[in-house]
Amino acid sequence: MLTAKERELLRRELGMRFGQYPSLAEGLFLRNWRGGPRQGQPKLPPAVQSMLARGLVEIGPGRIGYRACFTAAGLTALRQFLQGRHALEPGLLAHLRQELGVDGVTPRSCGGVPRAPASA
Repeated sequence: MLTAKERELLRRELGMRFGQYPSLAEGLFLRNWRGGPRQGQPKLPPAVQSMLARGLVEIGPGRIGYRACFTAAGLTALRQFLQGRHALEPGLLAHLRQELGVDGVTPRSCGGVPRAPASA
């Protein structure tokens, strides 16, 4: 189950940007520290830290910077979120429902490789 802060982060990060919806398969973009002792490491918002601690995401390099990619447990929690009462309007995150296979489409992993459909 996702917390309120995690749900808000997902709505904000996975909503429409620059006229198109981001792909869940690419993961959540993370900014990098520019200086100091953590220079070059990913900045982890509290919601991402929480999901990382519970094994819902993994942090890895992306095309630019770092990405937080959902694990199998994270995809299950995301499916529950999209099917539950917290998802708001069904059309608001419809692209995620389609990408996760909630609407009968085969989901993809963070690298873009097709995943086996999860049993609900």
